[in-house]
Amino acid sequence: HVQLIAIGGAIGTGLFMGSGKTISLAGPGVFLVYAVIGAILFLVMRALGEVLLSNLSYKSFADVAHDLIGPWAGFFVGWTYYVCWLVTAVAEVIVITGYVRYWWPHLPLWITPVVTVILLFGLNLATVKAFGEIEFWFSIIKIVAIMALVVVGVLMVLRGFTAPNGAHAQFSNIWRGGLFPNGLSGFFGAFQIAIFAFVGTELVGTAAAEAKDPEVTLPRAINAIPVRIVLFYLGALAAIMAVTPWREIDPKESPFVAMFALAGLGVAASVVNFVVLTAAASSANSGVYSTSRMLFGLSWADNAPHVFRKLTARSVPGVSLAVTCASLLTSIPLLYTSKSIIAAFTTVTTVASVLFILVWCVIVVSYLRFLTLRPELHRASTFRLPGERGAAWLCLA
Repeated sequence: HVQLIAIGGAIGTGLFMGSGKTISLAGPGVFLVYAVIGAILFLVMRALGEVLLSNLSYKSFADVAHDLIGPWAGFFVGWTYYVCWLVTAVAEVIVITGYVRYWWPHLPLWITPVVTVILLFGLNLATVKAFGEIEFWFSIIKIVAIMALVVVGVLMVLRGFTAPNGAHAQFSNIWRGGLFPNGLSGFFGAFQIAIFAFVGTELVGTAAAEAKDPEVTLPRAINAIPVRIVLFYLGALAAIMAVTPWREIDPKESPFVAMFALAGLGVAASVVNFVVLTAAASSANSGVYSTSRMLFGLSWADNAPHVFRKLTARSVPGVSLAVTCASLLTSIPLLYTSKSIIAAFTTVTTVASVLFILVWCVIVVSYLRFLTLRPELHRASTFRLPGERGAAWLCLA
């Protein structure tokens, strides 16, 4: 379950919805964009893993920052991470609204966010076990969808598929135009949504703290990150770009839904729309889960009002959950004031990406402090960050 939560955390709407925009900005360079971010995040997660396993009383990286950098760092990273996930969950609610409009284009904009928030509140009021079970199935749906996309893409290329606009499906479409067809500005422009695609990878640290045998589950989940990136991200992008030349991919649409529609699988396009809807719901569910826990932790660290310490009969932080879910309704005014759903999504994800980068930086600084303050624990560690100090500085840079 922790393995699949980790995979589910790494596969979100940044890939399903945002990849159209990243491809149109970076062209073939998009592979390098995802590979660079994936490699750096793997190192950040290895640093986090080493510190978490050195002291199993740490429940999250806010505890790590508080202990190794100082109380102000715990306060900063706790509240920043809370806002990170809150903003991310708002982005997911916006995306869910977009996918629902695929079927019901005339539905009033406010209905979908209200129904989504009520459902998320109900699901999270159940036990932590229920959260794990829901994420487990959400993750399986996402993985099956990506594998199906890769298989369909390869079959379309082998059969010499020709699109209505005359474009031929062929593997050479993937690299046509060179690595930086829109220059370095296009390459770096793609980082914004691509970084958002990876948010949630650090959830492994929070989830493993509530799992059995963290010494086994945490290293296994972290070490699977490079394989996941190559298989899911780069495989899916290659399939999309082989079928549709990258210059013809619409940045305002989900390339996943568009590709199945191109294949003449009308029903499959609806199924994929449902899949990407569950992907957004899964990410919003992760957001609600982690923010309610973070608010609960902040109150126990005296960094938030004590009312957030209250647990329900099922040991769920009920007040924290209610406040978090109510905050998601800020998606409604955003939807009404933005030009389009993708414009609202881009605005919100920009804020989330910057905040997540700050959190990842604090994790790396905590690791550097750990090397200085607890050298004996570092020497005893069986799960080290490869490259140690040098790798940590590279991540910060």
